[in-house]
Amino acid sequence: MNAPAPVNETARLHLEGMSCASCVARVERVLTAQEGVETASANFGTGETLVRFHAPATREGMAGALAKAGYPVKPLVVDLSVEGMTCAACTGRVERVLKAQPGVASAVANLATRRAQVTLWEPVPPERLAAAVTKAGYVATPLASARPADPRAEERKLWRAAALAGALTLPVFVTEMGGHLIPAFHHWLGMTFGTRQIWLMQFVLATLVLAGPGRRFTLKGLPALLRGAPDMNSLVAVGTLAAWAYSTVVLFAPSLVPAASRAVYFEAAAVIVVLILVGRAMEARARGQAGAAIARLVGLQPKTARLEDGTEVPVASLLPGMRIALRPGERVPVDGAVVSGGSAVDESMLTGEPLPVAKRAGDAVSAGTVNGTGALTVEVRTVGAGTVLARIVALVEEAQGSKLPVQALVDRVTLWFVPVVMAIALVTAAVWLAVTGDIARALVSGVSVLIIACPCAMGLAVPVSILVGSGRAAELGVLFRRGDALQRLAGVTRVAFDKTGTLTEGKPRVMAVHGPGWVLPGAAAVEASSEHPLAAAVLAAAGEVPEATGFVAHPGLGAEAVVAGAPTLVGAARMFPTIPPRLRVLADEAAAQGQSVLFVARNGAVQGLITVADAPRASAARAVAALKDMGVTPAMISGDSPVAARVVAAALGISDVSAGVLPEGKLDLIRTQGGAFVGDGINDAPALAAAEVGIAMGTGTDVAIEAGEVVLMRGDPLAVASAIRLSRAVMRNIRQNLAWAFGYNAALIPVAAGVLVPFGGPQLSPMLAAAAMALSSVFVLTNALRLRFVKEVT
Repeated sequence: MNAPAPVNETARLHLEGMSCASCVARVERVLTAQEGVETASANFGTGETLVRFHAPATREGMAGALAKAGYPVKPLVVDLSVEGMTCAACTGRVERVLKAQPGVASAVANLATRRAQVTLWEPVPPERLAAAVTKAGYVATPLASARPADPRAEERKLWRAAALAGALTLPVFVTEMGGHLIPAFHHWLGMTFGTRQIWLMQFVLATLVLAGPGRRFTLKGLPALLRGAPDMNSLVAVGTLAAWAYSTVVLFAPSLVPAASRAVYFEAAAVIVVLILVGRAMEARARGQAGAAIARLVGLQPKTARLEDGTEVPVASLLPGMRIALRPGERVPVDGAVVSGGSAVDESMLTGEPLPVAKRAGDAVSAGTVNGTGALTVEVRTVGAGTVLARIVALVEEAQGSKLPVQALVDRVTLWFVPVVMAIALVTAAVWLAVTGDIARALVSGVSVLIIACPCAMGLAVPVSILVGSGRAAELGVLFRRGDALQRLAGVTRVAFDKTGTLTEGKPRVMAVHGPGWVLPGAAAVEASSEHPLAAAVLAAAGEVPEATGFVAHPGLGAEAVVAGAPTLVGAARMFPTIPPRLRVLADEAAAQGQSVLFVARNGAVQGLITVADAPRASAARAVAALKDMGVTPAMISGDSPVAARVVAAALGISDVSAGVLPEGKLDLIRTQGGAFVGDGINDAPALAAAEVGIAMGTGTDVAIEAGEVVLMRGDPLAVASAIRLSRAVMRNIRQNLAWAFGYNAALIPVAAGVLVPFGGPQLSPMLAAAAMALSSVFVLTNALRLRFVKEVT
């Protein structure tokens, strides 16, 4: 019998790094070398490659081979707004549905933000993905076209539903439970109205509760159960309908039930709905508070701006090049540059820096900051999504929507949790029925297990902590580009700092010049084309700078150029084979004081030197001390001379120093020693990318530092300690939430099943089970909200 022909598939992959025809050929060779790939056609113009393949080839395998060859697949990301997710089982269901769609590489659903982020191998219409999720029982729309989520509106809707259910349930609860608690009241009801009439009233009101406010559980839970993917709604729907159906049979067909078991539980079905709706309303309120940081950031940008002539226009209508007038106390509507005027601008909500920053002509200002007491005229540079504020919001939302590695445990448990709970409920009911023969007792036990085990708290345990924690981090001027960096930073025990611009001010000054009069201007002429931090100090001290030609940079050593017809070299001692003893002595004396030394040579002979000092930041020593208090080992990696680096390190309290390190050596050290690395995000990009966690020191206008996984909005080493403190607080909070969520179910499911009853212990009623389940989610949310009060390190 002939084997079936392999099923062919086609993939269109977007690649990074293709820059010429040889790249195209290499990409095609890499792909066709994979077993199962029939043809591969790369297009340099579009950056795409079209692959026809069959098993055993996979998109993942091809992407891995391309990444090793230096042409990583560029992921396409689609965000969806998903309503209707209520527990961890829901997020798992949404993710499985999305991953099953053609072209989808991965999907992450977030219960706290009500979103799903889908990573694609190739373009897929967002509408198609949203339709698949909607078909699975949720309401999904592409985020770009979705209406902004309003937690307050959801909360109000839930409170209204809870109030209606409560009003209908109150007579049922009073007549049933009041009769149990007060025998005289029970006799009075029976004599006045009759038991059957009371049960009829309870039936009508409980039916209205289930058909009205409680209908949401049935409409979502039963279809999910029929699809073989039960969730929280399924547990509530089965539990309440079981109690209602049994009571209805007792009321209208009592002969079908043994006389000893003829009792109704309409109050249980109705009260469960009320309590769960109240719990969801409280959850919606807490979720709104959890996302308050983003709301505050979004609310920072004004809706209107004032042009130079006093005309007020919508901010959306501003274009680059236009000029606006800022009065004292007004918020800056866009990113721009000061044209005239002077003031101090409060940038605390962007950078966490409490002191206003002086602004004058030429200085940059950012949207959302607050002008001080002066008037400014600002030229618009960036509007819309390109502003610093918009990029910060995007970064925080990206971190909030990500999934931490610890979430994998929750996903594995919740995949089977609800089906297992339903099985436990059936076994519980069967055992009680077999042991006691009491149908009512068996029903109560089974329903209690179903209600107590709703996995709402499990689904919220991780994402809500990330939501609150990353929002608090943004308020402190710390941006986590990815959520998993938050988890890795919490476990860091070593932090290596670059020296210049990180532990020091990054604004060195010339301290002394030794040699002929041409040394300083000649060195400045060479350094005019250099980007090294010391070059700016030489240029600032020189004043007038002669012309230079033939500039050549020697990374890690120095630079050279032709000045006044003579080859001139400026650099570190290792750049020159011989140095005059007199200059060597002066250099050693300067280095002993922590100063950097630039030797200057003309026509191949070293004739002078320039000493430059870069003072440590005022907060650097406190940052080092704070890290040590946290059990973190601080280290310094610098390209400066060993003596100069050790002087600075000793002043700050750092004993682990690696100096005179070239860029490639810095990369090797990071890979060998591990831990986090703190750099300026530009010339330290390779080390930042290789570190366990790359922390980029930015400024209020420099948030798009691609190499760092964590971006500090202001150049303050103390922010490193704040970031670690916050990440540890978030992970501790997550562990507390998970311990509560898992421990709660592990402890109370047996109690609800009645395991303690034979030993004289209690058994939870369905109503108490519903109250406990609702309070479990509220506890997790309330615990996460404590992260809003994490203090920065000062």
